[in-house]
Amino acid sequence: MRNMKNIVKITTILGVTAIAFNSCGPKDNPPLVYFPDMYFPVAYDPLAKVQSKEDGHYNEHENEIPLFNDNGGATALSPVEGTVPQNKDGLLPEEKMPKSTEEYTALYDASKAVTTSPLNPKNVAKDIERGKKMYEMTCAACHGVNGDGQGPIVQSGAYSGVPAYKDREITLGSTHYVIVNGRNLMGSYAGQLAPADRWRVAMYIMSAFKAPAAEPAPAASTTETNTK
Repeated sequence: MRNMKNIVKITTILGVTAIAFNSCGPKDNPPLVYFPDMYFPVAYDPLAKVQSKEDGHYNEHENEIPLFNDNGGATALSPVEGTVPQNKDGLLPEEKMPKSTEEYTALYDASKAVTTSPLNPKNVAKDIERGKKMYEMTCAACHGVNGDGQGPIVQSGAYSGVPAYKDREITLGSTHYVIVNGRNLMGSYAGQLAPADRWRVAMYIMSAFKAPAAEPAPAASTTETNTK
């Protein structure tokens, strides 16, 4: 019985000693772990490219992800369908932004002469239909679904002074210009609307809120001519 106790004591001492020496050992030789890919994750730069034989540069990883390689090497994947891509096509190019108040005013005045969009005229009905959808998603919160400047944000008291479209002297071009560059308290919506959708929203605004009202039909004459 005494020998058994001595064996247990000696085993315990040797085990503790082995653990102590192992914990104080060099860190460049880590012990065996389960799921090393999770324990030592590979960090990917969202805008970097993984190594490829074609370009032969950028990051080299042991476990390259095939999806990134199939995406031209970019680790930032394409936006979900229906969202606005934040790229040079979705944002106003720097060289086209007004650099001063005078330049902004001059370009705004010039935009009033634009009365047609650059989109295919064969698709006017579809463009206006999509413009309505984008307007209600992006603009109606302030401008109202009826274009009366009484959207829910205005009615809440957060903003005021949003004019009704019927009271403004605007054209298709000036409406598009304001969508892209903003005006007064309204900021630019170039980042929220793709280039073609900016024109579609402007087309919908002009069609729904600035279309000339139909002239009333002449009243029927109540005087009957006596032909007898």
